[in-house]
Amino acid sequence: MGQIAFTELRRLMLKVIAAHAQVSSELTGRPELNPRVVDVMGEVPRHEFVPAEYQAYAYEDGPLPIGHDKTISQPFIVALMVDLLELNDNDAVLEVGTGLGYQAAVMSRLAAKVYTMDIMEDLATDAEVRLKQPSGYDNVEVRIGNGYYGWSDYAPFDKIIVAAAPEHIPAPLVEQLKPGGRMVLPLGEPDDQQLVVVEKDRAGEIHTREILPVRFAQLVIAH
Repeated sequence: MGQIAFTELRRLMLKVIAAHAQVSSELTGRPELNPRVVDVMGEVPRHEFVPAEYQAYAYEDGPLPIGHDKTISQPFIVALMVDLLELNDNDAVLEVGTGLGYQAAVMSRLAAKVYTMDIMEDLATDAEVRLKQPSGYDNVEVRIGNGYYGWSDYAPFDKIIVAAAPEHIPAPLVEQLKPGGRMVLPLGEPDDQQLVVVEKDRAGEIHTREILPVRFAQLVIAH
């Protein structure tokens, strides 16, 4: 499949994302996503961040296998989570759950620096290679590690995004979030998860808001 075909599929993907945003707006409060997010979703080649055998399906609005019983999230969920993060050009972002690097690539176009980590060595290594392609994402740094405990070397972060579901908000991530910062993550048990926005106010108090039901793999907590 050629680049022209992939470009057209990305255009169609954006229409589906827009339709999902309208349908879910009563839950999300966002009938339209930020144009900056939509534009970047239309630019980043998602097919370069999935296994070769699934490239033809890269722009369908569904999750795809990426190995190790993991998936890349459906485009609408990626767009919504990034939109809810409300990224600014000068933000430093921590991503827990790199996968093959697609969401990090999207955020790299919207923030100053993205620190992304995955507990699976093969995934993190593969993601790093994909992110260093000729159209490289030079402001992304990849680490192998347990994201439950964050990345203290570069903390605190303006924003944190988690692509796996803990049952409770991880205390280390709360500690590594700047006052005035925001975290977006799925939260709950395997069959009962909500996408949640966590905000830390200037006084350090935590405020949470449930957005809509989701289904993610569980976040690994053990050392």
